Amino acid sequence: MKKIKVGIIGMGYIGESHIEAVRRIGCCELYAVADTNADLAKAKADYYGIEKCYSSVAELLADTDIDAVHNCTPNFLHLSINKEIIKSGKHLLSEKPLCMNYAEASELVELKKQHPDSVAAVNFNYRLNPMIQEIKNRIADGKIGDVRIMTGSYQQDWLLYDTDYSWRLEPEVSGNSCAIADIGSHWMDAVQHVTGHRITEVMADLKTLIPVRKKPKKQTETFTSNVPTEFDEVEIKNEDYGAVMFHTDKGATGVYHVSELAAGHGCYFNFEINGSKASLKWNQEENDRLWMGLRGDDNRFIIRDPNAISPAVKPYTALAMGHPEGWNDAFKGNIYAFYKFIEDGAKGEPIFATLEQAAYIVKLTEAVIESSKAKKWIEVK
Repeated sequence: MKKIKVGIIGMGYIGESHIEAVRRIGCCELYAVADTNADLAKAKADYYGIEKCYSSVAELLADTDIDAVHNCTPNFLHLSINKEIIKSGKHLLSEKPLCMNYAEASELVELKKQHPDSVAAVNFNYRLNPMIQEIKNRIADGKIGDVRIMTGSYQQDWLLYDTDYSWRLEPEVSGNSCAIADIGSHWMDAVQHVTGHRITEVMADLKTLIPVRKKPKKQTETFTSNVPTEFDEVEIKNEDYGAVMFHTDKGATGVYHVSELAAGHGCYFNFEINGSKASLKWNQEENDRLWMGLRGDDNRFIIRDPNAISPAVKPYTALAMGHPEGWNDAFKGNIYAFYKFIEDGAKGEPIFATLEQAAYIVKLTEAVIESSKAKKWIEVK
């Protein structure tokens, strides 16, 4: 069978994660990369042995051999580049958030309707951790009863000091949110995905706890801890902490908080779902297991085991029990789900996040921001 030829735009931190994931998927061939920094693109192409290297989006999209394109650029470029990818007729896998705002996201959703033969997805990669899929299947099978409460957090420390800086703090590049759009979006997507509920009302409190930061005069990579020797002190408008209460369309309630100032946490993403029969809890930093809570019986851990996992989850786990699969495996799993869907003729309901689902996350993010400013509950329709 002919392999799907893949091009990746954007050679920053997340772009390299896409490179490594695509190289692990049998039905794909990593064929081309592109970045406006031509030297960076060439360096990545040479290092990974990638056949083609381009210095512009237009050049990559003009290559008729490329079947699918990953957009790994900063948020402010998502609308324009995603539009061009969709118009080209190539399949699209975009990084999240889908766009800077809901108006842009809606524009993309409408444009995609004019190109029904191509597949489009957004990389909410936590969905394809096998234990998240196990939660989804257990909830669907009624193992915990009716979903009543959802709680959790997503905590990191990469913005802990005033010398830490990122383009995600800049509204003109990132949009009008940092912590909610960056990591809160993952939390909202994951709990909606596993429960089948839709968040329809929010009450939020957002804070910018470090209002002035030292922006390096020279560009630095995300998650580095180098203290700049030359910097400008700049006012910060986007939040670095947020707490959100919410209600769902099926009568559940919940609360989560996100922080990028939580010392000692690299990627502490966790949630608990309380049902009428039992509870399920998952933590990304120990992501090969679930905690199941029961009344009147022993609480238990459910360890990832390909021989015992739900049948629908088996395609997304590979290693034997006791060999933990981590963040990069879930990342690969999500991209594999995208290409398997294409390979199978785009039939059925995709397991990855669609443009419509990702657009709703952007809408939720805007509602969270509005709620914090207005200090009241906001309904999301």
